Amino acid sequence: MDEDARVEGAAAHELYVRDLQEVDETQLSVVGGKGAHLGGLSRIEGVRVPPGFCVTTEAFRRVMAGAPALDVLLGRLSEVDPDDREAVRTLSAQVRRTIEAIAVPEDLAAAITDALARHGGQAAYAVRSSATAEDLPTASFAGQQDTYLNVVGREAILRHVGRCWASLFTERAVTYRRRNGIDHRVVHMAVVVQRMAFPQASGILFTAHPVTGDRRTATVDAGFGLGEALVSGLVNPDVFTVRDGEVVDRAISVKQRAVHALPDGGTREVPVEPGRQEQPALTDEQAVELVRLGRRIEAHFGRPQDIEWCLVDDGFRIVQSRPITTLFPVPHSGDRDNHVYVSVGHGQMMTDPMRPLGFSMWQLTAMVPMQEAGGRLFVDVTRRLASPASRAALLEAFGKGDPLVRDALETVLERDGFLPSFPDAGPVVPPPGGGDPAPIETDPNIVAELIERSRESVAALERDIRTKTGPALFDFLSEAFEEHKRVLGDRLSMQAVMAGMDATWWLADRLQEWLGEKNATDTLTLSAPHNITSEMGLALLDVADVIRPHAEVVAFLQGVEDDGFLEELAKLPGGTEARDAIGSYLDRYGMRCVGEIDITRPRWGERPATLVPVLLDNVRNFAPGAARRRFEEGARKARQKEQEVLSRLRDLPDGDRKADEAKRMIDRVRTFIGYREYPKYDIVSRYSVYKRALLEEAERLVRAGVVAEAEDVFYLTFQELRDVVRAQRLEDPELIRRRREAFAAHHALTPPRVLTSDGEALTGAYRRDDVPAGALVGVPVSAGTVEGRARVVLDMSDADLEAGDILVTAFTDPSWSPLFVSAAGLVTEVGGLMTHGAVIAREYGLPAVVGVERATRTIRDGQRIRVHGTGGYVEILS
Repeated sequence: MDEDARVEGAAAHELYVRDLQEVDETQLSVVGGKGAHLGGLSRIEGVRVPPGFCVTTEAFRRVMAGAPALDVLLGRLSEVDPDDREAVRTLSAQVRRTIEAIAVPEDLAAAITDALARHGGQAAYAVRSSATAEDLPTASFAGQQDTYLNVVGREAILRHVGRCWASLFTERAVTYRRRNGIDHRVVHMAVVVQRMAFPQASGILFTAHPVTGDRRTATVDAGFGLGEALVSGLVNPDVFTVRDGEVVDRAISVKQRAVHALPDGGTREVPVEPGRQEQPALTDEQAVELVRLGRRIEAHFGRPQDIEWCLVDDGFRIVQSRPITTLFPVPHSGDRDNHVYVSVGHGQMMTDPMRPLGFSMWQLTAMVPMQEAGGRLFVDVTRRLASPASRAALLEAFGKGDPLVRDALETVLERDGFLPSFPDAGPVVPPPGGGDPAPIETDPNIVAELIERSRESVAALERDIRTKTGPALFDFLSEAFEEHKRVLGDRLSMQAVMAGMDATWWLADRLQEWLGEKNATDTLTLSAPHNITSEMGLALLDVADVIRPHAEVVAFLQGVEDDGFLEELAKLPGGTEARDAIGSYLDRYGMRCVGEIDITRPRWGERPATLVPVLLDNVRNFAPGAARRRFEEGARKARQKEQEVLSRLRDLPDGDRKADEAKRMIDRVRTFIGYREYPKYDIVSRYSVYKRALLEEAERLVRAGVVAEAEDVFYLTFQELRDVVRAQRLEDPELIRRRREAFAAHHALTPPRVLTSDGEALTGAYRRDDVPAGALVGVPVSAGTVEGRARVVLDMSDADLEAGDILVTAFTDPSWSPLFVSAAGLVTEVGGLMTHGAVIAREYGLPAVVGVERATRTIRDGQRIRVHGTGGYVEILS
């Protein structure tokens, strides 16, 4: 070989082939996720990785460039609906056939041949796909591309390299990328060619428990022979659970089959000898040793790992390690102590992830410290849970709000040694339903005064913020947040809220005790005054009354697709009145939206088209004057129920005293329970003012070229945005892109109600035996029973309710109340007796069950269901 050919060959080797020992995690774009992780693994002391090499992504690009027809196919594939399985199947098969038909270029084939010669030309190899969008911290892509075992010979290896390239476009891989928002054309494929290990046993090690999330507990799945028997489901694995260096549980399966390599290449299923079928694939000592090895790997990569391993004669070989992407992150505590965290989102009826500006603003305006994890906020309740005196109040408070949270906390308490012992930290909140529920007078003027104070404070905020820009705006906002917290924590306001809630619980307990009647308070609270959230739902019925007589306006609204429709309305007969009615509604309620605790969510005032489907439902489902009639009917039922209850009480022994006490509590409920909704209205009113000012500042950053678009600032925390405005530059140009990717990944995570510092996600259980078999259990929050068609609605703008439909959704905050006027019943996955959806369901007299785990996935849209709002369960009828 002359010198030029030798140099050319060396260049091709460097461009197209890299030994595993030459790569690490920084070279993902060159050797893909699997190759990068294997290179990193090979550098960890004590970790043995079968030797091999990577065919780089540059080789893949070279091959793809040789088939211009692929560009057209990939363009079509990018436009296909990922749920259109037939189209995805057909197009992806075309792409694979096209790639497999491409001949491997001679210089590339030569580079692969040279690498094989160095590692053993006649040896057996595993040929493994390694995509650049694979084994990522936010998406593992496990099993999405292909692996071929025990491949022998140059021609077979070249052929299987081509198959790996093509496997980037399997149906499952294409669908997975589309659903994770990843463009097919930016993903490239490397291929790992690795010496085969011929193991006695193999399997999977999770360095954190894959179900509970507990980071201190590892699980080992093990079987005889190659791991393909486990992956394919051919056999059930032995499962070892290891915690703190010892096996704490084991389940040994009967392993009748195994997969072994054939001498001439390929693999075969073989029977396991009867005498070995019930033997464990590993000893306890080997399982502990493997977990110790896994902890070393976990420490290297900085997060829990899903590790594929083999046991060969002289020890373990690691053939893959990827991050476990399904675990919910643990809030950072700054210490090594045990902690218990409670989800804020479950209490606020918004379990979706928040962007950094959203969660940081909530942290700055909240009354208690909160920590972020996975785009959600959590409160550390460790000290109050560990202190015997404050524990009872904490559990009672959470039990009233969400029984599943209480049960999860009690599960933690049952674990010896997890919680430290702290002196009394004091009650977390006034104990609900306990003690004297009358710390303030039953005076309607108190509520009127509090509402007026709130309005004046918000008006002052709107007035004073107008002239503030730049760093001065952030100084002003820091002061405004203190006023925000002062109003939120106003003693009289908190007393008024607690007065209504305590009186409600007092009545519920006493009327059940004295009269044997559950949920009597649900009727007594109907059409309570000053409930801003229920008024909001009824007010949209009044808007529908303005629109209904104008057929052209109704027809126009049925075709609305964007938010610029209000000005177009004025061109239609009756359109000016319709526009003004909608405009007035937005003036009063336009600061609201779904997930309104997140300041980055678009408000109704910004996206008025969100309200159009609900408005059209109201036009279709109701007659004129429905709002007034509903309110009056609710008030009549409440008066009638009051008279009935008092009459029955007076017939009891000591009845006059009981009736007098009940009357005082009923008056108290009617006076204060509506105010329960006002503090949230105050918060979102302030948030709307903050957001307008911050978006104006963001527009200035856009004009200055600091950010590309105004909403980029949503991916900065409040303090980071403050720093950017002060410096007029973004220190890290990639920060916003990374935050966008993280936010997208957070959507795939399910936030737990309770989370420990070990990472264990606790959901709690109802532990009830008073419901029919097969029923879905929840919290009864609004009495009555209703049967109807389930409408599973995940986005309010997609709602389409007919009279008699039952609304089934993940959670409801106040913005959902306009939908309640059309619904016949309510089922949610999140909630408690005094959360917003429950309060409004009672206001409107809707049978409701909340806290029904996985309701939106268990109940199918259109199924017939029966909601037992008194018993707290849901039956699926068809």
